[in-house]
Amino acid sequence: QVKQAVACFRRHIGDWPRGLWLPECAYRPRCRWAPPGHLAPPCVPWPRKGIEEFLADNGIDFCFVDTHMLAGPVAPAEVDFHDTLGKLWGRLRQIREPMRYDGLRTPYAPYFIASWVQDLPAVAVLIRDPATGLRVWSARHGYPGDFDYLEFHKKHVPGDLRYWRVTDASGDLASKDVYVPEWAEHKAREHAGHFLWVVKETLRWAPREGRRPVLCAPFDAELFGHWWHEGPVWLEHVLRWMHHDPDIHLATCSEYLSQFPPSEAIELPEGSWGAGGGHWVWDNDRTAWTWPKVWDAELDYLALLRDHGFGHDEASRALITQAGRELLLLQASDWQFLITTDGAPDYAAQRFTAHHSDFKRLAHTARRYCRSEWISREDWDHLGACQDRDRLFPDLDPAWFARVDRPAQ
Repeated sequence: QVKQAVACFRRHIGDWPRGLWLPECAYRPRCRWAPPGHLAPPCVPWPRKGIEEFLADNGIDFCFVDTHMLAGPVAPAEVDFHDTLGKLWGRLRQIREPMRYDGLRTPYAPYFIASWVQDLPAVAVLIRDPATGLRVWSARHGYPGDFDYLEFHKKHVPGDLRYWRVTDASGDLASKDVYVPEWAEHKAREHAGHFLWVVKETLRWAPREGRRPVLCAPFDAELFGHWWHEGPVWLEHVLRWMHHDPDIHLATCSEYLSQFPPSEAIELPEGSWGAGGGHWVWDNDRTAWTWPKVWDAELDYLALLRDHGFGHDEASRALITQAGRELLLLQASDWQFLITTDGAPDYAAQRFTAHHSDFKRLAHTARRYCRSEWISREDWDHLGACQDRDRLFPDLDPAWFARVDRPAQ
């Protein structure tokens, strides 16, 4: 996955990436690991690389983690499955407010990730700021839930156009009032001003420790304009005002780290930005059925590569490569998230099952073809359909999967 991320960045940007936003801001240190009993027969645990080792191996200099990682893991949170996605995000953010700090670590400074590997290139970590995250992500406690903003969930049929504003916090779509763009524009400017104040106050009180403090505020791009219709307008005001504010210096993470490299290494616990700081959102009773399929597909693909390599001709390479694409899609954390949150559970289950089925059929076809067995027209058509539908990752290299080595004992 990391190698594919690097290849994708280089294809689009034309340069090597310096940093990587890990899926779900998740991290795990090096540890001894064995598959859970429901995935595989009992076996002797083996050493498993820490995430920073994969990053360093691929030339990545820094990544991001959620704020609670500075204080260690916290207890899992209970989630109401019938919350809307926006309300859920608000609750997950509120769980970790206020944050606990030990007086020595601050989220407004970079750190190196302490690694077990002596000759490993140092990987820095930047900490996500909780205050700004809450105000932008949360529909209940943040800006996107303002009553004058466009209501995301109510659409006119036919056409799927949205004509209504949030109106109130009841969640009753039948009682929504008509959207007034001028009101929303005014609120976007107002909220941009408030965000600017929050950033300035946070940085004013942040420990300096001989360096200029950094406030790291990462957001998913689809939030602006998709979940939050007025998000791009808000973002434009924020960036323009910050650009002209003498107390704030906008910088990329690479620029900041070049000027203020970390001076301390810290050990991070395993965790994510999910509910409770762990992996519960993706690994629970509702999603347990997905993980044996993921594990099965991963082992199946490694066996395919071990037995038949990366393909001996164009057709075999096409089959093996497309199977790798389906495996990457199967591994996406979106499916479990949508199931757990009730965001789109049926759709997520259907997509997950389809990618697993497509992977298994492609792997089976590849084995038969490599053994010089006859391949039906239906099987070739299936390959073509998968290539046409799932044609992302054009630079995927099956060798990436085969060359993931385990660390020494």
